[in-house]
Amino acid sequence: MADIVPLHKEEPKGPVLSEISGNVLRLTLNNPPANVLSIALLEALIAELDAVVPSEDIRVVILAASGSLFSAGHDLKELTAHRADEDQGRAFFEKSLRLCADLMLKINRLPQPVIAEIDGLATAAGCQLVASCDLAICTDSSTFCTPGVNIGLFCSTPMVAVSRAAHPKQAMEMLLTGETIDASTAKDFGLVNRIVPKQYLQQVVNKYAAVIASKSPQALRIGKRAFYQQAEMSITEAYDFATGVMVENMLKSDAKEGIDAVLGKRTPEWRRDQE
Repeated sequence: MADIVPLHKEEPKGPVLSEISGNVLRLTLNNPPANVLSIALLEALIAELDAVVPSEDIRVVILAASGSLFSAGHDLKELTAHRADEDQGRAFFEKSLRLCADLMLKINRLPQPVIAEIDGLATAAGCQLVASCDLAICTDSSTFCTPGVNIGLFCSTPMVAVSRAAHPKQAMEMLLTGETIDASTAKDFGLVNRIVPKQYLQQVVNKYAAVIASKSPQALRIGKRAFYQQAEMSITEAYDFATGVMVENMLKSDAKEGIDAVLGKRTPEWRRDQE
């Protein structure tokens, strides 16, 4: 008897899809239609990032989304359902918001650079997710907002990431008005690095990822960690700190190899060890 072949290819399942290409891991939000940051999605994304931390092979992470909307932020239906709890939802609200904050901090502290690939609307905690990534590249039709004020819920947790990515007054404009900004304005504000036509989005993001992945893994890990640490210091403290970091970096094997390669006019060969 002949084998039965399905007429339709089975769609990938799960709130987060994972795909590795070379040294690059692509994580895709897959919670249609709005890719809301439900508990299940947050936990799945955190688990994926936890698995990346010790990897010597993954050098860059891309964070993308399926469908026509990047992310509408927290799952309001999921949150509202718990208002009937004995504590009026307090424990669940705390769990959801804390989990979201843990995700943003994990992106910040991940040794590998994270690139957000945005096509469509990124709102509330979805905008927070974009602002938390190290780089962000979007389509010319993408839009961004922190609309909590419109529903009586100030976007206080998105504010943390947005106010660190954008100029304070521009961040306050988004937070106080709740209005949607276009891709060009988001670039002016500092939320995104580049705007590209939809058909070239993945190609451009993959190129950025490939370029970064070709660099020294040691330098990337040391540099990303130092960038965020010095940002919280005074300029004098930052220079003292960065001087120490660079001295230690100079003593690493990749720095020796890289300098020797420049002097020897050859391509460097990076080590596989993390630092």
